[in-house]
Amino acid sequence: MTLQVLITRLDESVPLPRYAKPGDAGADICTRIDITIAPGERALVPTGLSLALPDGYAAFLHPRSGLAIKHGVSMVNTPGTVDAAFRGELQVILINHDLHESISFVTGDRIAQMVIQKVERADFVEVQSLPGTDRGVGGLGSTGRA
Repeated sequence: MTLQVLITRLDESVPLPRYAKPGDAGADICTRIDITIAPGERALVPTGLSLALPDGYAAFLHPRSGLAIKHGVSMVNTPGTVDAAFRGELQVILINHDLHESISFVTGDRIAQMVIQKVERADFVEVQSLPGTDRGVGGLGSTGRA
């Protein structure tokens, strides 16, 4: 069974999100503007899409691996979180990590992928101490493995 997500195109020239292959977790989303991002720069790129997610779900915008490996393009806030109550235009904060080359996108180019997930709300309960575990307070690198 698939989840129905209501969507509005704010610009008819922009395609709806689309899964490229069966089994893909992320649906490609595109830019609604032409834009060039210089080396080291970041830009807020509008998609021309607004969503109405069901309560209890969120959309997570992820970078496209092809743009990362071929051009050094990623997202500043990875993943970008879209809450169920948000009704504004989806926008992606892209960054060009390439040291020498600018990257250009034209309207309709794929810039990110969107993953829709069920999310839980938590009841945060303050306590004086937490129950113990084998790991304890060990953080980054605590396993001793690279």
